[in-house]
Amino acid sequence: MDAARRLTAMPPDEGRLPRLMLLDSASLYFRAFYGVPDRRGSTGEAPTNAVRGFLDMLSTLLTAHRPTHLAACWDEAWRPQWRVDLLPTYKTHRLTEGSDAVEESPQDLTPQVPVIREALAAVGLARVGAADHEADDVIGTLATRNHGVMPVDIVTGDRDLLQLVDDAHAVRVLYTGKGGVREPDVVTEAFLRERYGVPNGDAYLDMSVLRGDTSDGLPGVKGIGDKTASALVTEYGSLAALRRAVAQGDPAIRGARRSNLEAAADYLDVAPRVVRVVRDAPVPQLDLALPAQVADRMALDELTARYGLENPVGRLLTALGLA
Repeated sequence: MDAARRLTAMPPDEGRLPRLMLLDSASLYFRAFYGVPDRRGSTGEAPTNAVRGFLDMLSTLLTAHRPTHLAACWDEAWRPQWRVDLLPTYKTHRLTEGSDAVEESPQDLTPQVPVIREALAAVGLARVGAADHEADDVIGTLATRNHGVMPVDIVTGDRDLLQLVDDAHAVRVLYTGKGGVREPDVVTEAFLRERYGVPNGDAYLDMSVLRGDTSDGLPGVKGIGDKTASALVTEYGSLAALRRAVAQGDPAIRGARRSNLEAAADYLDVAPRVVRVVRDAPVPQLDLALPAQVADRMALDELTARYGLENPVGRLLTALGLA
């Protein structure tokens, strides 16, 4: 039975309407690491601020938005080689010195990531990745699989995922960039129109390619920021149509703007494929329903005691109705 049919067949939990929540996990645990004060576990083996913060964020999201299904989406490859082959500058600034594959990460965060994985497994929450793909691609694939099955909430602090906003298929983004998980921007197509001047997720993708993103090593087109990119995409309908207009000598595109668009031709040839979230990544078929009981109570109790996680684990179980 395919994923869509399996999920459709699952009854809503406690009378709730089905809703799938997809977590950009790294976005959340990085935010937790920098936002929660450090405090060592009872044995002092490792810092726990990212773990505690991540679990508390999860509790807040579950309580506020009441999903019936959830996946913590994971980077199996944070800088996939196929994206690097298209654009060698992709995420180069995030590499550790002297490496072409290892992401620079705070020393005290690194040992906490396995603890988050263990906690998710012990509670019984799905953690999902896909070989040679980023968490963004896992999110895009799961969101697409659920078109017409149930509404989808994507939780992230990464603007790249705004391209997945799709009112027709009830896909929205809870963007944590400013307000965090307690007061996220709820991004729908109306939000995209108001904030960025573009009508939908596809147009946002085209706009983001034009403006670039230094945090991902995407240079963009010289002289084009959010407003200009939005105006060009709106006027011409798409990045592809804009490029056709440049190639055909549209007199409305002249001077430095024409020169800059022409100079960026090689970048614009590949950037859409780099920036576009994959919708058909090799994501395994998993049961994403929230657990009806703790998956491994012994493992959870041991983890809780070892790292002093009694309070955040208790809050998470309460949010799940498992306390």
